[in-house]
Amino acid sequence: MAGSRTQILIAAGAGILVLLGFFGYLAWLNNQPPVLSRSAEVDPLSNLPISISLNPLRDRTSEHVASTYLKAMRDGHCSEELAKWEKDYHRKYAKFICDSESKHPLVSWKITDWEDNPPLRILHYRATRRNLEQGGTDSDDFSLTLENDDGQWVVTKYDAMY
Repeated sequence: MAGSRTQILIAAGAGILVLLGFFGYLAWLNNQPPVLSRSAEVDPLSNLPISISLNPLRDRTSEHVASTYLKAMRDGHCSEELAKWEKDYHRKYAKFICDSESKHPLVSWKITDWEDNPPLRILHYRATRRNLEQGGTDSDDFSLTLENDDGQWVVTKYDAMY
């Protein structure tokens, strides 16, 4: 019985060490920035990293706002999303974006980089778009600039190359 009691203590000690290691790792992750690492290789055209590793514990509020915005753009609600832009100097730019989005609608998108310059956050994406003029799909990069306005993220700029 002494052997089994020793084995139970060793197993319990090992379990406690594993749990301490796991919770230590979570505490470390909690104190890290949203982007844990960027690849050394960059896309020669966009100068964006080929891949990034995002912190799984990051605040995703801005990503949810951006995703809602992009889904509305994809679903053809560009003019509704950019309606507030039409009241200021962005009027021609908003019309250009909506015309371009109707010709090259979004199919899918993935975050390729993340820049924080409080209160602004710039999310860079790689998108797949349908090309209605030529048929098929294209891949391109675009970015969204969001502003933190008293805890609420608001899209302030949509920058795409068509």
